[in-house]
Amino acid sequence: MGQSLVNNYIHIIFSTKNREVLIQPPHETELHTYIAGICKNIDCNPVKVGGYSDHVHILCMLSKNVALVDLIKNIKANSSKWMKTRDTSLSNFYWQDGYGAFSVNPSEISKVIEYIENQHEHHKTRTFQDEYRMFLKKYNVAYDERYLWD
Repeated sequence: MGQSLVNNYIHIIFSTKNREVLIQPPHETELHTYIAGICKNIDCNPVKVGGYSDHVHILCMLSKNVALVDLIKNIKANSSKWMKTRDTSLSNFYWQDGYGAFSVNPSEISKVIEYIENQHEHHKTRTFQDEYRMFLKKYNVAYDERYLWD
């Protein structure tokens, strides 16, 4: 086969370090746009980027030329540096070390987009930790609670 054909939708989730509430307007929308630009620049077409005050959700197409870990490193490093330039109160902005990344069936894309768009509504009643555990259970990911949040 002479051609490499890939269609990998990935839903990526990670939080600020220690789940600090640092993603606030007006920087919230700007951050999501900036992250989408990072994805686009490395050929990982962004579908939807959103989140809440302590975390982000990224739905994108993983490029056939980019390893998932490299995509996430690129997003975290560049967006963290960028956030620090927005305001002196963000000089200690960092992302958590880990992340969650889940493959998404193309037939479910609209549901994931809607879920990301409604983050502010979801988090009126659910913490990031509860939401993240829900995804781990949904995707049948084994984890040890002792190491989940450090």
